[in-house]
Amino acid sequence: MLSLVNENSHPVPRICLLTETYYPVKGGGETQARVLAEALSAHGFTVFIIARRSSESFKTIEDVCGVTVYRIPPIGAGRWKRWSMLVWSFFILAKMRDRYDIVYVSGFKALGISAVLASRVFRKICILKADSNGEMSGEFFAAGLKKLGLTQSSLSVRIFLRMRNRILRGANAFVAITSGISKELRDHGVHPGLIYSITNSVDTKRFRPASESDKYRLRQQLNLPTKEIIITYSGRLVSYKGLPLLIKVAHKIQREHKNVGFVLVGSGGIDIHNCEAELKDYVLKNGLEASIYFAGEADNVPEYLQASDIFVSPTEKDAFPVALIEAMACGLPIISTPVGGIREIITDEQNGLLVEPGNFQQLHDAISTLIVDKALAAFLGNAAMQTVRKKYSEAIVTATYAELFTTALPRRLRALNPSATHPRN
Repeated sequence: MLSLVNENSHPVPRICLLTETYYPVKGGGETQARVLAEALSAHGFTVFIIARRSSESFKTIEDVCGVTVYRIPPIGAGRWKRWSMLVWSFFILAKMRDRYDIVYVSGFKALGISAVLASRVFRKICILKADSNGEMSGEFFAAGLKKLGLTQSSLSVRIFLRMRNRILRGANAFVAITSGISKELRDHGVHPGLIYSITNSVDTKRFRPASESDKYRLRQQLNLPTKEIIITYSGRLVSYKGLPLLIKVAHKIQREHKNVGFVLVGSGGIDIHNCEAELKDYVLKNGLEASIYFAGEADNVPEYLQASDIFVSPTEKDAFPVALIEAMACGLPIISTPVGGIREIITDEQNGLLVEPGNFQQLHDAISTLIVDKALAAFLGNAAMQTVRKKYSEAIVTATYAELFTTALPRRLRALNPSATHPRN
């Protein structure tokens, strides 16, 4: 059981988790925000969510597994809405200031501005977590800027990023999920003493291996392709995940191994890199419907993974793909690329196989190897599962956050307000 009393017996701080999108939106950042909120709530923390109402079908206020979610404007899809959310989020943080002691921002790209300003005005603790590479440097915005005919070196962009980062550096703490993000934060002026290295996590009770009998029962239940071997990808259907390449490799694999089927779990969503339609069009034009199955967005991702034999994610850029460690927790042999935090998770030929991003032949050969060499597949799958249980389980990561919230940050709050006897304003 986690200890929820800090060294001076002060009350447990109340947490406002601010994020652009939240469940039922599905993605790595959304999943991690939900896992953390529910785990902290289960261990006695008072937690609530502020997120954008990214669909009109979402309720303004609702309870999601014991955590209250408040959804604010602007409503609907659109990449510019994350910026107009700044005003709304500041307003709601001001309005609810008596209900939280810490504002924790999951994905601080734009929201970090309002969170830092509100925390300064109302004397709260502010923690910024980057869900992606390039959030501090501004590289994350490259694709959107390109559509406007701008780059990071454009004068207006440089001025904006300089002003934004000056505000962001006013946060009380930063969470880095990889060493690369930690370095990025330091390179852009964040004091090393404010950076806490805390990885993403996976619920190993939900994501766990299935027996052979359960695997085949799940295949029937999920209407998966009637193939001997099923290779799965889960996550957003976006181009930078290497999916246009994967679908072409799958086409060749299908011609060589008739007993193999591919399953893609997820959708393109509102991401500007959405390639779902492109992938489906390729499958239809090449008559691959019997071998490549699109599951769509799913709440039962563990079942799809448990019904599978191999997991593949040929991503071209990623900070810390949650889908990867979910598949590892299910005991699947992994094929991925040495980008971002993946090089810290996977060691080639020890707990997975790594291929160069964009390399058709390497991806093809890795998949073919695991199809044929079942002993290697079993070895890598077991090693992957052990890696997750030792380093990335929800229990381990939640305990780290609990220590941060109840011990490290109250010290900082007392430094801000020495006369305070507990973390309440």
